[in-house]
Amino acid sequence: MRVLFAAEEDAWGGILHKFRRALPEVEFVAAGGYALRSLAGFDALIPTMARVDAELLATGDRLQLIQQIGAGLEGVDREAAEAQGIVVANVPTGLSGNADSVAELGIWLMLGLARHARRIPEHFAARQLGGPIGVGLKGKTAGVIGLGGLGQSLVQRLRAFDMTLMGIKRQADPAFAERHGLAWLGTLEQLPTLLERADFVVLTLPDTPETHQMIDAQALASMRHGAFLINLGRGGLISRDALLEALRSGQLGGAGLDVFWEEPPNPDDPIFVENVIATPHIGGVTDVSTQGIFEVACERLRQLAQQLERA
Repeated sequence: MRVLFAAEEDAWGGILHKFRRALPEVEFVAAGGYALRSLAGFDALIPTMARVDAELLATGDRLQLIQQIGAGLEGVDREAAEAQGIVVANVPTGLSGNADSVAELGIWLMLGLARHARRIPEHFAARQLGGPIGVGLKGKTAGVIGLGGLGQSLVQRLRAFDMTLMGIKRQADPAFAERHGLAWLGTLEQLPTLLERADFVVLTLPDTPETHQMIDAQALASMRHGAFLINLGRGGLISRDALLEALRSGQLGGAGLDVFWEEPPNPDDPIFVENVIATPHIGGVTDVSTQGIFEVACERLRQLAQQLERA
């Protein structure tokens, strides 16, 4: 069996090497990047961040499985895959521990912005003690947009900071709000209410036609002056140009980004000169999450290998 890994050899915490050790009878090929030209000769694909459209799928002469190492399948044309009889699978965040790891990174980004982490080296170098003055999380309002596995994991942790919690969910369920300690729960149509009241706005959504660039110039203008924006979902949720303008004008106090408008992002993009704490899509790249994802994905690949061997 041959499996195409749509990334560099050592990407995503070196998970490809784990697959090779666990399944020595399977041939794993690293594509070297996310731009794929052909799926010919492969039985399975691990897409990572690659775009898998109908045109690319048509090149797959024996492809049977698209197995994502994580939850995100936005880049895969699932209808086209299923029309060709190709199974499309992911690893749900709650099953792998991924949601917990990404939520932890979200809190790290929130704390980094609140404590002006980018300015700390200046004070240290100048031997200035007692600065910069930070922002405490206690008593502030956090608005979590998207309350799936990741959003729920984040809310669970934020309760310990004694924050007022607001949320956006597809359906506003009072019982859900009470169960998760939310002071307010609304739908996407009520997004302006959350943006006007939250000191920290955290995105945990997938990029869909409904959510694409939902944080645009109008949304940013409606946020509290000096509020912080954290994106743990997908880069397409935010308009990059509008974000840059909001940072430059001071309307936005800062941004924490683990996902970007293009991946990998250009490190020389002027947006990174602003008060932005950026991490290279590492939210789910921890020992706990990587192991959980690996175990689920490895078992599915093993099952396919056994199925092909019997055929």
